[in-house]
Amino acid sequence: MRIRFRINGEERKVEVREDMTLLELIRDVLHLRGTKSGCEMGECGACTVLLNGKPVPSCITLAVKADGAEIMTIEGISNHPLIDAMVKEGAVQCGFCSPGMITNLVSFLDESANPSREEVREALSGNLCRCTGYQKIVDAVMAVKGGKKE
Repeated sequence: MRIRFRINGEERKVEVREDMTLLELIRDVLHLRGTKSGCEMGECGACTVLLNGKPVPSCITLAVKADGAEIMTIEGISNHPLIDAMVKEGAVQCGFCSPGMITNLVSFLDESANPSREEVREALSGNLCRCTGYQKIVDAVMAVKGGKKE
């Protein structure tokens, strides 16, 4: 099946299998390696991308759902201030979960004018991280929004 979409601002037309996942399309066909394959069950958040501005687990989202859509991966948001804040706050350790986490949080920040720390924690609930303990990630989000550390 031939699908058309925009990814990171670039118009694309690609042949996909009906059973191909969005993750396979992004990594194996388009060769964008920032999006990670974690659990492949939609549970860990490592593969999170934005589909029409909303975070989705690309490992369980079919590529055909991207037809006519706007996709944003970590490569498309590489200049977002959250990335600098994550580094400054020490919120990036092994880095495996970071692309999905940052992509999810960019969407959250776009929709949340003045989030509380609890709202940030709730937004993170779909992203698993084994290294950071999340506190520094929350601190990074609050730094971007001008919030206070607690």
